[in-house]
Amino acid sequence: MATVSPRRTLPSTSPDEEEEENSPIEQVALTVPVGDDPDTPLLTFRMWVLGMASRAVLSFLNQFFWYRKEPLTITAISAQIAVVPLGRLMAAALPERAFFRGRPYEFTLNPGPFNVKEHVLITIFANAGAGTVYAIHVVTAVRVFYGKNLTFFASLLVVLTTQVLGFGWAGIFRRYLVEPAAMWWPSNLVQVSLFRYMATALALLRVDWLMLGLNHKP
Repeated sequence: MATVSPRRTLPSTSPDEEEEENSPIEQVALTVPVGDDPDTPLLTFRMWVLGMASRAVLSFLNQFFWYRKEPLTITAISAQIAVVPLGRLMAAALPERAFFRGRPYEFTLNPGPFNVKEHVLITIFANAGAGTVYAIHVVTAVRVFYGKNLTFFASLLVVLTTQVLGFGWAGIFRRYLVEPAAMWWPSNLVQVSLFRYMATALALLRVDWLMLGLNHKP
């Protein structure tokens, strides 16, 4: 499967598509690229592993420390930075062998270099688990202030119901609040810039470990 090289320019889109996708807001147009390479591997093994792991870790840590008087919050940007070396390590260490070759469900553990699309999806996973669950407030308040304990099954239903409802509303309004090019979320521009930087500038960075060791030798 083909991957995007750091020096490779993305395929140009037609003028109509570019006009539709390009945002009328200057800051967005300068930050968010409108090109795409459909041959870049996306739903890869390492994307699923790192995405699920980052979501689980952030979800546990943020919810655990939420009960402190001064809670510790670990944002998705932390995972966005941390998964880059892990993704490149998996790209270098995992075998490139293809399983079930020639069949519709052919897959490989290592389709090539770690790419920006995998990076974005992993960060989306992490962002989904970075926030605390608001329904936990209800479960905790019932126990602390009313002296009653909800069963694990009832607590799980409350949490799942509110979470699914929130994601459902997000899906309903995505057409109006996310997809139009004129709708922009300033806080996301930082992450987009970080994606582009890590996919280009850091990909060109090479470390000579031998020289580094000699320079620091006492």
